[in-house]
Amino acid sequence: MLDTYDLKILAEVQKNARIAQSELGERVHLSTAAVNRRLKRLTDEGVIEKLTAVVAPEALGYALTIVAEVEAESVQVDLLDAMKHSFSASPLVQQCYYVTGQCDFILVIVAQSMEQYQELTRDLFFQNNNVKRFRTFVSMHRVKVSLDVPISGAQ
Repeated sequence: MLDTYDLKILAEVQKNARIAQSELGERVHLSTAAVNRRLKRLTDEGVIEKLTAVVAPEALGYALTIVAEVEAESVQVDLLDAMKHSFSASPLVQQCYYVTGQCDFILVIVAQSMEQYQELTRDLFFQNNNVKRFRTFVSMHRVKVSLDVPISGAQ
């Protein structure tokens, strides 16, 4: 169960994962040792999944952000698991969601060029016998990129 201190810590860490634990302690009114113990527990319990940097894709030559809808031919569990594994294994796939509705997966993909994306579609979609169809949406502008989770009670 998360208490108010945990929520405050999570709110601060979502804003800046590099914050010093001493400064974090000052902001949430706990000692550095208490902050350290709580961060370790939150990580061990899977509340904090990963601390990472958000890198601008274009800074590394990834000019395209693409959203792809993928529809499976069969929803047999082992075939869906194979698709999940295939999508997860690709470094160009930033996010993969198994969803309800007209398609089965939504992928967020970065690519350096349309040629690179085309090659990826061959590997992930055309060579997979369980992909019935896919639809591509090319982003014209990244309006918001975030994985922050709203935290109530952290004020």
